[in-house]
Amino acid sequence: MIRKPAREDTSAPEWMKSSYSTPDGPDCVEVAPAPDRILVRDSKNPDGPRLALTPTTWTAFLPYATATRR
Repeated sequence: MIRKPAREDTSAPEWMKSSYSTPDGPDCVEVAPAPDRILVRDSKNPDGPRLALTPTTWTAFLPYATATRR
């Protein structure tokens, strides 16, 4: 018996680069919303590891991420 997923999601995430990133800067972060998580990756390594955060975790993380750039 072969089981297929109930719904196949073949759409690629729509990645957005952080407004804090610059073309020449070392801090390049991209995020992409997904139905039940927020994906995070290094824009210099788009095929590398990614984080998958719940919306609650992402919301809790944002103040710490933006505080280092002020």
